[in-house]
Amino acid sequence: MRTYIKDINNKIDEKITVNGFVHAVRDQGGIIFLIIRDVTGLCQVVIHKKNKKVFELASELSLESVLEIEGKVKSEKQAPNGVELAADEIKILSAAEPGLPIPVVVEKGGEETDVTKRFDWRWIDLRKQEKLQIFKVWTALEKGFRKHVEENDYVQTYPPALMSTASESGSQVFKVDYFEKEAFLAQSPQFYKQLAMAAGFEKVFMVGPVFRAEPSFTTRHMTEFTGWDFEISYIKDHNDVMDELEKFIVAGFEQVKKDLSLDIEVPGTPFPKVTMEEAKKLLGKKGIESKTDYDLSPEEERELGNIIKEDKGHDFVFLTDWPIEGRPFYHMRYEDNPKLTKSYDLLYKGIELVTGSQREHRVDVLREQAKDMNMPLEELEHYFNFFKYGCPPHGGGGIGPSRIVMMMLDLPSVKEATFLPRDVKRLTP
Repeated sequence: MRTYIKDINNKIDEKITVNGFVHAVRDQGGIIFLIIRDVTGLCQVVIHKKNKKVFELASELSLESVLEIEGKVKSEKQAPNGVELAADEIKILSAAEPGLPIPVVVEKGGEETDVTKRFDWRWIDLRKQEKLQIFKVWTALEKGFRKHVEENDYVQTYPPALMSTASESGSQVFKVDYFEKEAFLAQSPQFYKQLAMAAGFEKVFMVGPVFRAEPSFTTRHMTEFTGWDFEISYIKDHNDVMDELEKFIVAGFEQVKKDLSLDIEVPGTPFPKVTMEEAKKLLGKKGIESKTDYDLSPEEERELGNIIKEDKGHDFVFLTDWPIEGRPFYHMRYEDNPKLTKSYDLLYKGIELVTGSQREHRVDVLREQAKDMNMPLEELEHYFNFFKYGCPPHGGGGIGPSRIVMMMLDLPSVKEATFLPRDVKRLTP
């Protein structure tokens, strides 16, 4: 039976079997030391020359070969974790070709391989322990989100990626040439979430791919990414949605801290809120000039994050009350100020994580708003049908978990937080 490396300390003086990659080899003449790596950690294996067959095999091992090793666990203060495995038998499960295309272990003082080459050989790049940690954070974060989903009676639904109409606007969509009529890859599951509200599901949570045909040459954009989406019914306004989103975020951060013992700050509630108008004034006082009144540039987002951190001591801030020019047609508008929407963005350390709003559920108003924005009304007829036969007031948000992980771990790019990133130039591996 296989023993994971993390459990070896509990097996002193026992004979065990471990599996893993050859992380390092040190040949010291009469003794060969191997460092073996599995998904749980590193283990030192010692092979003595007197075990001639195993010693000869070990002397020819290439880095990253996959082994099965049988031996006895012994205490050894000089070894990693204070134990080592004295090998009796070694079986090569898969021999790696000599000369790795990129190193798994970067020597002390050495430089990391160029990012483009690392992504070309992504499966080898992911063997690094720090890369594995990224996806353990993903796992714990989603575990926390799902804990909130389970405890609050959400229904998980699974949206299709193909749509007959662009979900946000006519731009930045991928067209699919297969069907009798024009089709697109979904920019978000927004329409499907609203269909679920019209179906009476009341609370839904979705996980799925999101496609954006935009130049993804920045550190925070990709052409395809994983989105987490939620939608809830019977809200009074977008403040109810923001309150719910805070609970998702806190549950995720608490789970990461619990499962991985990371030194992260679980945000306190309520999160700070500023309107778009207030944000522009705060930025103006810092000498940041705005190109538009209805959106924030990346520079403005970063500076607003700094302002809130300095003033409120908080890493998160809701940016609310966006002008209609900066929002989709389905965002509800204020009755007393129809130039503003009941919407929000959530920023974390100065980068947008979530976009959401209260949605317009009155079909006559929705039609007029779509008309105001020159949306193709005939193509939206199936969408308008969702609201003709009764639909509760509702709202929600679309969450970018890769950006959460990027900022949580201080990674240089959202692509580093993505298993297999896709951008303008990358479709492999």
